[in-house]
Amino acid sequence: MNRSGLQAVRPWLLAVALLFWLGCSVAQAQTGNLGSGLPISINIQTGNPTGQAPDIDVGIRILFALTLLTLAPSIILLMTCFTRIVIVLSFVRTALQLQGAPSNQIIVGLSLFMTFFIMSPVWDGIQRDALTPYRAGQVTSDVALERASGHIRAFMLKQTRPKDVELFATMAKLGPTSPAELPIRVVVPSFIISELRTAFQMGFLLFVPFILIDLVVATVLMSMGMMMMPPATIALPLKVLLFVLVDGWSLVVRSLMQSFGTI
Repeated sequence: MNRSGLQAVRPWLLAVALLFWLGCSVAQAQTGNLGSGLPISINIQTGNPTGQAPDIDVGIRILFALTLLTLAPSIILLMTCFTRIVIVLSFVRTALQLQGAPSNQIIVGLSLFMTFFIMSPVWDGIQRDALTPYRAGQVTSDVALERASGHIRAFMLKQTRPKDVELFATMAKLGPTSPAELPIRVVVPSFIISELRTAFQMGFLLFVPFILIDLVVATVLMSMGMMMMPPATIALPLKVLLFVLVDGWSLVVRSLMQSFGTI
């Protein structure tokens, strides 16, 4: 994805995350003071008055949250199915030889919504096993983070080739390790390489029928002696017509869903 597409996504993600955080904070404060009729108050305590397992400091937690918001675009790009989807959709536009239709904003937006749809089982698992127990005070932040990373790791390993995992495991000098115990620093680059390979394979298959149209049009024009006419002038409307007749966008989206095992 080009720089303009990434710049279009970053402000939205940061704004939505900040508004969500502020809304949850205000709602929680209002709920706690609803029956008492008192104004909203903020109480900052140190120590461990409840006797529960000690958790990380509030300042460190805030710093971690701000860092996570900063890295949110990179996490969405590299640790989800977004990479494969946006590359394949870009290949479709290039194969059709269309310069600005659909625009980068439309491709990025469609890729984001497809990412949310495909990753919804993973989000549900993280919500059930990590966020809900952590908000209820049943587990610490370390346990919640480990459970959440387990769901992300399982998704990435399902889409990663064993050859790529072995490559980075060997470079990290890891011994025989089960998939559930592989560190994130090994799983993430292996997943990215596998996604790039799969996306380029799908892009090549998308190029084949359009290349055949270019060859047929060029051959017909040469046989008619119309060598001064650019073949793209005739081939472009034929490509668009073929793509519309076969319901190309539906086929591309269905193929992407099937490649992730969603359908």
